[in-house]
Amino acid sequence: MKAQFKRELFPTLLKRMKEPRRFLQVLAGPRQVGKTTLARQVAQELAIPAHYASADEPTLQDRAWVNQQWDIARTLTRKGSRAQPALLIIDEVQQVHGWSETIKRLWDEDAAAELPLRVLLSGSSPLLVQKGLTESLAGRFEIIPVPHWSFSEMKAAFGWSLDQYVYFGGYPGAASLIEEEQRWRRYLVDALIETTISRDILLLTRVDKPALLRRLFHLGCNYSGQVLSYQKMLGQLQDAGNTVTLAHYLDLLKGAGLLAGLSKYAGQEVRQRSSSPRLQVLNTALMTALAHTTFTNIHSNREHWGRLLESAVGAHLLNSATGTGIQVHYWLDRGREVDFVLAAGDSLTAIEVKSGRRETALPGIDAFARTFPVKRQLLVGSQGIALEEFLTTPLEHWVA
Repeated sequence: MKAQFKRELFPTLLKRMKEPRRFLQVLAGPRQVGKTTLARQVAQELAIPAHYASADEPTLQDRAWVNQQWDIARTLTRKGSRAQPALLIIDEVQQVHGWSETIKRLWDEDAAAELPLRVLLSGSSPLLVQKGLTESLAGRFEIIPVPHWSFSEMKAAFGWSLDQYVYFGGYPGAASLIEEEQRWRRYLVDALIETTISRDILLLTRVDKPALLRRLFHLGCNYSGQVLSYQKMLGQLQDAGNTVTLAHYLDLLKGAGLLAGLSKYAGQEVRQRSSSPRLQVLNTALMTALAHTTFTNIHSNREHWGRLLESAVGAHLLNSATGTGIQVHYWLDRGREVDFVLAAGDSLTAIEVKSGRRETALPGIDAFARTFPVKRQLLVGSQGIALEEFLTTPLEHWVA
């Protein structure tokens, strides 16, 4: 990685941390996307006393631990005749049971004492972080979503080509291992996938059927880019569970930054939620790490490479839409399909990805445009917007 490479959202975080103490700042995103590095870079740039602590230990930390870290940071503000600004960073805060209630009390104490302690939290389980914030810290926080690395970021940091990004995805910690694919694959499976499922989902959330959740994740990686009803999923998973459980597990996997289920655009929220999901990995490395093949084999297989290209576009859209209010859907009716639908308020953008996987394009966009007021119709890939251009253009451009 180039020395001191900073993610695209670094200026936003730095600007907020330079403001007078008003809100807790919270970095929420999956594991291995650089939240800790971002926090440390901001601390270095601020050039004020800082204390860093991580709750991501083999044994869960408790509320007393939070109090101890906070007190250490408080002492940094009291060096000298008058209080000076200081920074407290608590990493993986969701690992602490009851963290939000404790931080609320401490934050309010500092506000009453006019102590200039700035606080930056991070969490790898956005669903749990959001729950803790809304339950106890209403009006006291701002969230900065930290998605998977974009193609632009991987290219700038590691000099990756488009094909490398499509296959190896956007995990910076694994970038140095791609010349040894087996080693890269083991790192992804053991240090990232298993850690995320075990520590960020199963350890912190009630899951009655952990084996079913794991099989659902593997199924989603195998079928990324395809629409699959919950009943068909249960059949594939050979489980007698119910569809509500499956939908819940899919939400947990999305919250951990692994796998999402896109809903069908129907113009009505109720109908969208009841639709069959289009499975979508949030990082294409999750597909290839579990595929037990090689870059050369997949790249030479038109069907497999086409699926990867489509999933790369889907992952890019979902990651880019995080925190923007833009919703990502698909559309399917009587065999006519639109790969992705971007909904930004009343503005709709229909996107077809021409990856070469399908011999002929179905007239999906035309049919969709006759049903809904589409503002823009985009063809990405062959004879359309070049994939590299699409992946390096801000998402807002396509819905403006």
